[in-house]
Amino acid sequence: MAQAIETIDVEVPVRTAYDQWTQFEEFPKFLDEVESITQTTPTLTVWKVKVGPVEKTFEAEITEQHPDERVAWTSTGGEVDHAGVVTFHKLSDTETRVTVQIDWTTEGVLEKLGAAIGSDGRAIKKDLANFKQYIESKGQADGAWRGDVQA
Repeated sequence: MAQAIETIDVEVPVRTAYDQWTQFEEFPKFLDEVESITQTTPTLTVWKVKVGPVEKTFEAEITEQHPDERVAWTSTGGEVDHAGVVTFHKLSDTETRVTVQIDWTTEGVLEKLGAAIGSDGRAIKKDLANFKQYIESKGQADGAWRGDVQA
């Protein structure tokens, strides 16, 4: 199983960063490989992603969610086997550290090679930089879901 952990500091309050991250259907605005996300229930999403010429669809279930702290998920069906967690750490009233950890099963030679040379980590780092630019330029979240999902 491959793993990537990336962190970025964003110049918004922790609530703003967290609230934006709960707006899954807005992810294509800052995650390059995400074509679309449809939230079918408060804890189930359907993702369509495209990495290079390869398109994949999968479901992800929110397994744990605590406002202003963390969102954890795992894939439940489709073409991608992975799990992850994003955590939010208040650095000050106006700055937040966002950390993403993703674990996934590589399939095929290209995915295994990509994991071995760290291209997945670079993609996550780029997506976090996109998130930083997006949320800092807006200064507020597109919406919020403040519910709590116990592990």
